Amino acid sequence: MMPNRIYLDHAATTPVRPEVVAAMEPYHASLGYNPSSVHTEGRAARAAVDRAREQVAQSLGARPREIVFTGGGTEADNLAILGIARARRDRGRHVVATTIEHHAVLHALDVLRDDGWEVTLVEVDEHGLVDPETFRAALRPDTVLAAVMLANNEIGTIEPVARLAAIARERGVVLHADAVQAPGKLSIAVDELGIDSMALAAHKFYGPKGVGVLYVRDGTPLAPLVVGGGQEHGLRSGTENVAGIVGLAEALRLALAEQPAYVAEVGGLRNSLQAALETIPDTRINGAGAPRLPNNLSVSFAGVEADALLIRLDLEGVAASAGSACAAGSIQTSHVLQAIGLDPRFARGTIRLSLGNGLGAQAVGRVGELLPGLVGEFRAAATV
Repeated sequence: MMPNRIYLDHAATTPVRPEVVAAMEPYHASLGYNPSSVHTEGRAARAAVDRAREQVAQSLGARPREIVFTGGGTEADNLAILGIARARRDRGRHVVATTIEHHAVLHALDVLRDDGWEVTLVEVDEHGLVDPETFRAALRPDTVLAAVMLANNEIGTIEPVARLAAIARERGVVLHADAVQAPGKLSIAVDELGIDSMALAAHKFYGPKGVGVLYVRDGTPLAPLVVGGGQEHGLRSGTENVAGIVGLAEALRLALAEQPAYVAEVGGLRNSLQAALETIPDTRINGAGAPRLPNNLSVSFAGVEADALLIRLDLEGVAASAGSACAAGSIQTSHVLQAIGLDPRFARGTIRLSLGNGLGAQAVGRVGELLPGLVGEFRAAATV
């Protein structure tokens, strides 16, 4: 982190941990070889990928053959949505998802629509929660796939994925979960969740960018999107990013080992910051009243423009965002805020403060003291 800065955008990305950098370094240098090569150097690289696959599988309660390494969370979501749907097209051409999915899922669904598929988006309540019975009603005899994110990247709401997966299983529907925001914050044990596929991205849990995982339960049909040399069980061709894969496995191991302490510490800091901001008049905490990620605080200030507030925060040494970093620069209201029915005057003033490692009570307290004054300034200027 830059000195004297307060980083509150961990939902967008996290810095790579020193332990992860150390684990990766040999595979950038002395051991940086192609794991598909048959010589000694190549076999050493292959062994590293195999160890990482076993480690990730153990972390998820899965089998190594169920782990597919990808170029990130977006690719993992794309592979699941497009690959599973296309592999099951003989059984039907209907897919179900929710209105608050990440664009990695929603845009993949657009591709299916262009190919003649029907897509049903299940609405959520004012907290961002999917009702299981509404989900059940959306499933049809020709539904082959459903996608429900485990935890929302903007407002932090945790969905009842295990219940939804059980409903999907009863109807013979494959369920995919975007769990990119979840590692180190809530359980991602695949048997506990009951899901058929799940996407992860290393850079969300203090690992490197450009590498992710798609878990695919044994027996789940999946057509590849990237073809070529047949790497990753033939499901994702291309020379593996050995250093990135090693780093992902180590970052995931550390995140899960430290999860109880992280949830207690970061969750406590989030709660104290939320309490400070709730004293500001005409303020709404999005997702409050539903299970939320412990590090997520989506807050809306009526009468304030989020982009202007974020610029002022940045000048004061605080890094935050208006929601998904993937949608930065968009002038449209977030689809998630629209889905929960947030009043436009609040939606325009919504920022996301996402906490993480390395923050202390003093830094969080400074933000809690800073925001009421800034919000007051902007509201006063708007009335002049």
